[in-house]
Amino acid sequence: MTTYKWTIAQLERNADDNGVVTAHWRVSAEDGDYSASSYGTCGFTPDPTSDDFVPFEDLTEAMVIEWVKGSLDVDAIEANLTAQIEDQKAPKVVAGTPW
Repeated sequence: MTTYKWTIAQLERNADDNGVVTAHWRVSAEDGDYSASSYGTCGFTPDPTSDDFVPFEDLTEAMVIEWVKGSLDVDAIEANLTAQIEDQKAPKVVAGTPW
């Protein structure tokens, strides 16, 4: 069974209001001895006047992961990682020479 782990590698924020403008994310998938990963970024437009604005120092990784997942097609990303693992288990193309 494939398990997925989402993490935030880095955040970029505005210097004036500390609003997060970019989250660098990574997701890794594991199935026994097989693994695959993906890395990307999500952009945000922070509004410090909004009632749901969270100060930078109060953010948690779990909170930002939810923002990221809300901006992505999580099912497609995880399906792609699962396909990569399945290809590792049963490669469709192999390399080598007959001698």
